[in-house]
Amino acid sequence: MASFVLVHGAWGGAHGFRHVRKLLQSYGHEVFTPSLTGIGERVHLASPLVNLSTHVADVVNQILYEDLKDIVLVGFSYGGFVVTGALEHIADRVKHLVYLDAFVPKSGDSAWGQVLGAGRAKIEIGKGWLMEGPKRAFDDPAEAAWMQARRSPQPIGCFTESVYLSKPLEDYAFTRTYVKATAPAEGDPGNEAFLKAARYAAASPSWQYFEIASNHMLASNQPAETAKILLDIATAA
Repeated sequence: MASFVLVHGAWGGAHGFRHVRKLLQSYGHEVFTPSLTGIGERVHLASPLVNLSTHVADVVNQILYEDLKDIVLVGFSYGGFVVTGALEHIADRVKHLVYLDAFVPKSGDSAWGQVLGAGRAKIEIGKGWLMEGPKRAFDDPAEAAWMQARRSPQPIGCFTESVYLSKPLEDYAFTRTYVKATAPAEGDPGNEAFLKAARYAAASPSWQYFEIASNHMLASNQPAETAKILLDIATAA
């Protein structure tokens, strides 16, 4: 039995993994889907103080309090920043690290900088502290309506704070996998960063690389294929 920790992306919540979670659980695996503070089911906790460090603590604390070991840690989209930041605290508990159409940051990177190439943004007094996300496309209109009703703005500090990593990802003992969505929606603001990470992983002997024929919302549009890749990773020797 494997233990999966699935970390959702920006403006979403743990509910975005509900299809994949059920599929993994049907094979007898443990699946944890932490909800990040200020969005999803924890939207009532949104404040200007919420940032990337808050979300790293959300994930780290679930892993430590549940005493999870040999985990498959998965970061989707913005969740790539969160799982990367978590490594300083729980790397010895990770068996496989998976970036699911996600940012793969280096130490000092921010999501703001990776998308806009603008470096570190300032949070100005008197300015808005919530950021609206781009509209996402779903294959099923019912899924689109269900997900859209649960989408919320996100505190901007999550995107402007830099991540810290003491050494390159390749220097850790766990295996690394990148999964790329091959049909991104036109103008997807994060896709250039995702493509860069995917090309690097595909060419590196230190990474495994997979593709899924879907737009960015893999867990909603292709849950069976997403779950299959995660199961294959978990059961690999």
